[in-house]
Amino acid sequence: MQGAFLLRGLVLVSVAGVLTGCGANPVTGTSPLAGAKLTGRVQGGQQPIVGARVYLLAAGTGGYGGPGIAASASNASISLLTGTGNSDTIGGYVVTDANGNFSITSDYTCTSGQQVYLYALGGNPGGGTNSAAGLLAALGSCPGGGTFPSSTFIFMNEVSTIATAYSFAGFASDATHVSSSSTTLAKTGMTNAFATAAQLETLSTGVAATTIGTNGTAPQTEINTLANILAACINSTGPGSTACTTLLGDALSGGTTGTAPPDTATAAINIAHNPGANVSALYALASSSPPFAPGLSAAPTDFAIALKFTAGGIGSAVSIAVDATQNVWTVSTSTNTINEFSNAGAVLSGTSGFTGGGLNSPMGLAIDLTGNIWVANSVGSVSEFSSSGGAITTGLGILTGGLNGAGPWAVAVDGGGNVWVADDTSYMPHVSELSSSGAAVSPSGGYTGGGVNNAVSVAIDASGNAWFADDYTFAAVSKFSGSTGTGYNGGGLAYPGPSAIAIDASGNVWAACTNKLVEYSNGGTAISPSTGYTGGGIGLTSLGESTGIAIDSRGNVWIADGSRGGISEFSNAGAAITPSTGYTAAGVLGSSYGVALDSSGNLWVADDTGAVEKLVGMGAPVVTPLSAAVKNNQIATAP
Repeated sequence: MQGAFLLRGLVLVSVAGVLTGCGANPVTGTSPLAGAKLTGRVQGGQQPIVGARVYLLAAGTGGYGGPGIAASASNASISLLTGTGNSDTIGGYVVTDANGNFSITSDYTCTSGQQVYLYALGGNPGGGTNSAAGLLAALGSCPGGGTFPSSTFIFMNEVSTIATAYSFAGFASDATHVSSSSTTLAKTGMTNAFATAAQLETLSTGVAATTIGTNGTAPQTEINTLANILAACINSTGPGSTACTTLLGDALSGGTTGTAPPDTATAAINIAHNPGANVSALYALASSSPPFAPGLSAAPTDFAIALKFTAGGIGSAVSIAVDATQNVWTVSTSTNTINEFSNAGAVLSGTSGFTGGGLNSPMGLAIDLTGNIWVANSVGSVSEFSSSGGAITTGLGILTGGLNGAGPWAVAVDGGGNVWVADDTSYMPHVSELSSSGAAVSPSGGYTGGGVNNAVSVAIDASGNAWFADDYTFAAVSKFSGSTGTGYNGGGLAYPGPSAIAIDASGNVWAACTNKLVEYSNGGTAISPSTGYTGGGIGLTSLGESTGIAIDSRGNVWIADGSRGGISEFSNAGAAITPSTGYTAAGVLGSSYGVALDSSGNLWVADDTGAVEKLVGMGAPVVTPLSAAVKNNQIATAP
């Protein structure tokens, strides 16, 4: 199979030094520098591709590409090759030889910190010239010296294409339009996105990964299956073949609608954008004797790719958030711990997680403007931790402002740094507010009224109003402006009420119920119909409980279902995008409770079975943490 074939007649040089470590801040630089020699091979399945054009490109910073964003001059990738004697509308290129090999000498320049990738187009994979053959490989950050290691070997095939396409999907409109804004957070998101490709495959061999570090796993069989789907077209007679017409016709820009991709590289990006579309038809392209093995033994419900990470001390992970550095935090109610992961999934919270501070059956967490972590303990208290995981609160934690042994379930931080607490207590209905120092702002009985009865989730809008989801009353969405609360119903709300709530960029309020999604304007007018928005796998089972919700910069709504391994996605118009099963990522997801997005467009999931999952390139990038988005009026917007 693939590994044995690669070793014949080749000296493969590791490129571990090429890729910037995941989670690292982007290196800044202004002066382009001449590059050292790069060599590699372009291969379709087991066949070298002869005469392919190989472009060296960098991600742009003039504006966002990504799902639903049209390709334009502002989001075009940057061509780095010069002086090759070959160029076209994409840029300079080199051509592969009779063995599919290519060599890029010093005919390129890159600026320190630029995110660099290779794009191969066309050539003859054995059955004639195939203009639909497009392959990708992510090199990562242009090093500080402006040159990649000499004699770096890059293997471009269908596996490297899937790894690259999914990793930068949040920024890619097509294979030659990969771009973000020029903000520091956007560049960090792009750096992390490119680094994720190295978690999915080995660049020097083109082999899909199985493990990540000491605590992560990658879905090799799913990656191989996706690679086999591309190979069916690449190893055909060209775009008019049955394999290519099927692939390009079923990997449209909008999934089941939109424009057809011109080649397999953009097809891979479109599949990453629409992992639930035309799954059976695409799976059927993987032949009975595929070039990449092992693969999936049956068609999955979707082609979402999820990386799974575990950590010491993590148990029932029920809530999750992303901080300003793109590290990921979760709380575990069964072990009374907080766990921190880098954006690459490396454990940052030690062998047992962070403890102390009064943690006791923690349920929700939020990150404030200074990076401190606030945790709602369902026994009736709030705990605070520093950004390094040290406990700030002592004893039993904070027990003021209405926190008196009742049942806090969730916290959120407003633009002024105040902390709002949702309290799931029907015998003494209230919500609480604390200052940034933990002092009580609300009175000893908390804030009451506004329909509050069993508040289990809270979100802050751009005006600083706190919105609560109440999972037992009919006036189940409550808005507090200071101490004054107003309750709203309609739009499909019914017993049992919603258990998760979020705000979109327009200020509209979304609440996830057991088997539906409801939407209100910021003024409390129901936007969703009397039946709510349904479908997409939300509340799939009779015990289905939507426990987490997040909104990306497209306005799409992501919902976790606490009773199963599934994620549902809805458009900002309330249309279900996910299939009837939701996304399960080929069975990788466990019991999904909390969800959060990062500045790369990855969706992070808190798993009640003792893990977190990173759904690669699933959404569109957002500003993190949520408190910073609230303060800067950037809720559910791109950095």
